[in-house]
Amino acid sequence: MLAHPTLDDTAVRDLVADAVTAPSMHNAQPWHFDYSRANRTLTLSADFDRAMPMADPTTRGLHLGCGAALLNLRTTAAHAGLRTKTTLLPAPHTPALLATVCLDAPHEALDVGLSGLHRALRERRTSRYPFAERRIPDSVRAALVEAAAREGARLEFLTAWHREAVLDLIVHAEGYDRMDDERDAEQRSWTRDSSAESPVDGVPDYAFGPVKYGGEAPVRNFAGRRSLPGRRYAAFEQQPQLASLTTTRDGPADWLRAGQALERVLLLATSEGLVSSFASQALEWPDLRWLLRDPVHGTGNVQMILRLGYGPQGPRTPRRPVDQVLTITP
Repeated sequence: MLAHPTLDDTAVRDLVADAVTAPSMHNAQPWHFDYSRANRTLTLSADFDRAMPMADPTTRGLHLGCGAALLNLRTTAAHAGLRTKTTLLPAPHTPALLATVCLDAPHEALDVGLSGLHRALRERRTSRYPFAERRIPDSVRAALVEAAAREGARLEFLTAWHREAVLDLIVHAEGYDRMDDERDAEQRSWTRDSSAESPVDGVPDYAFGPVKYGGEAPVRNFAGRRSLPGRRYAAFEQQPQLASLTTTRDGPADWLRAGQALERVLLLATSEGLVSSFASQALEWPDLRWLLRDPVHGTGNVQMILRLGYGPQGPRTPRRPVDQVLTITP
């Protein structure tokens, strides 16, 4: 909980420490914050040195992660009683400049709903473990749909026949990944051997989860072509509960909105006792991504496929020190 109601440097560091608990593609944490004491404004920028040119050539995934961090920032600011004003892409000709958040906007309404999600910030983790075959209640599903809508995105739980089509596309994507040397190398560059180093980014081996030997749940195998000694096998759920997150348009501002919607959904899901993981494999292949849409509606751009349910929490993954991702200026 933020312990500093005033906007001194310690309070700003606490805000950013909460913001960077957000998920990002391969835990690359591709963000940087700049705080201006004079303007009481935080600026969020993309760190394109942490982009993934093979799996994410348009940086769509990078923007989603930064959008998730932005939602976390808004959440912890609301919890501290700060009325904020957020502007996306304030300098359109500067692609790295993603958003500004004025922390002293007295005429803005306080988002009480966001404030209530603060506790989930540090409880939310990606779980690459089997989930129970227990259906998420309709009331919880409806609340998650509403959470996404509040951030300008659409969340839709996949029907049985659409789920099967999406799972088939994910299998194709995983096959493409295995045959692509450059993608395999890129993913491997973002995995970490926790016994040999103290990682601050990337996916450590203890977070890979078990090897899937049965079930239909889509789980990315971060070991890739490697075999890790001692890694156990497990059967996953036969009927995974998947949801698609879509936006009407498909540009950088939409990706940032989708990232905020994604994180708002994840925080609410965590608050409701759910666990989650991502099934983004097919999204990383342009010829498969457009096929992920529900053919009945046929509209919207799929930004993420989520796997939700009841099961064990995943382990905490490392984060870069705040001093690496925050600059404070007069």
